[in-house]
Amino acid sequence: MYLLGNGRLVTRDSSSPFLENGCVAIEGNLIAAVGSTEALKAQYPDAEFKDAKGGVIMPGFINAHNHIYSAFARGLSIKGNNATNFLEVLDQQWWTIDRNLLLKDTKASADATYLNCIENGVTTVFDHHASYGAVEGSLFAIADSAKEFGVRTNLCYEISDRDGQDKMKEAVKENVDFINFAQKDETDMVKGMMGMHAPFTLSNETLEFCMKEKPEGAGIHIHVAEGIDDLYDSLAKYNKRLMYRLYDMDVLGDKTICGHCIYINEAEMDLVKHTNTMIVHNPESNMGNAVGCPPVLKIFEKGILIGLGTDGYTNDMLESYKVANILHKHNACKPNVAWGEIPTMLFENNREMAGRFYQQPIGILKEGAYADVIVMDYDPLTPMTADNINSHLLFGCTGSNVVTTIINGTVKMENREMVGIDKKAVLAHCREEASDLWTRINAGR
Repeated sequence: MYLLGNGRLVTRDSSSPFLENGCVAIEGNLIAAVGSTEALKAQYPDAEFKDAKGGVIMPGFINAHNHIYSAFARGLSIKGNNATNFLEVLDQQWWTIDRNLLLKDTKASADATYLNCIENGVTTVFDHHASYGAVEGSLFAIADSAKEFGVRTNLCYEISDRDGQDKMKEAVKENVDFINFAQKDETDMVKGMMGMHAPFTLSNETLEFCMKEKPEGAGIHIHVAEGIDDLYDSLAKYNKRLMYRLYDMDVLGDKTICGHCIYINEAEMDLVKHTNTMIVHNPESNMGNAVGCPPVLKIFEKGILIGLGTDGYTNDMLESYKVANILHKHNACKPNVAWGEIPTMLFENNREMAGRFYQQPIGILKEGAYADVIVMDYDPLTPMTADNINSHLLFGCTGSNVVTTIINGTVKMENREMVGIDKKAVLAHCREEASDLWTRINAGR
């Protein structure tokens, strides 16, 4: 057992949300107790004490939608890529990258991403993977990295018809094999879902095949209405809007995550609510791809479980929090919106979504929860109370303020130094692999 104390404790537990000088007792991979530093030191006099030095102690962040394979896109210039719309962005950049990814690239991308997650205090990642250059074994390569870096992870492979039926069936098999593997894993650190690309790249026959092959109890992670062409395709081919099509194909449900959902109407929202389906908002990606602003405030108002992700744009959840806060004020032309909705999505809804897959609570500091805890080097300029925690994080912090990251009870970073991870070696290897990937992508273009 050890204690992490002497910090401003943000628990995300409504029964005791904030302690000026708080402490967490960690035993094994669980939180044994939460209280004042003085009280827990007295309760556990023989426990090792880790000093937060007045920083903010809080639960690790949960990223509800990421794309690990996008790590090597940073700085990449693809010859001939001058996309003018979202479909061109997909084809000229992302599908070009994933068609060239080999297993070694996938593994290195995961190493880079998990390293950066630890540095930004992200302790749980829901990832949506694609590497049509090497499908088989790709989720297992990411899982190997997740195990090495100790990050809690939920993985799936992006099924699509875009590269033909053989590749589609490879993708289905990779999901099935990995789900079966994850369901036998007893650590509760790795989970598997059935991943699907946008419905416009999935025929009804493919959706039927996916649902037939999906192992019992597994969830679904799918992109929906990220671009308006997805909606147009559904109306033209199936004479129905996207959510109705997915409902008819039995895709919606309480273990289904729908990413984006920019072009859905209120009737579709009601269907999502009725089926207890989850939605994840990815503000920076939506803005960067110029696909529009989703009706997040209306979705939230409907009582739909909507969380916050990054879509591979960043591993800093506070960065996405800031962007989402501004985006929805700007879109609504109302300065008094998004103050409550966005932090609820990040700190409460992401936790509730994770709770549908993991055995013990995460994203909260309370007895019995998994010990996923971070410390932020933040000394507030103004008074910090239970009522203004989110404003302090919004305006005073970024992921780079994280100095200590603990996942499943294990210290992965302390005082900004990685523990058991050779950061320089990881980055050197990633640079080599990225250079090789870029060369292959641009060869002959």
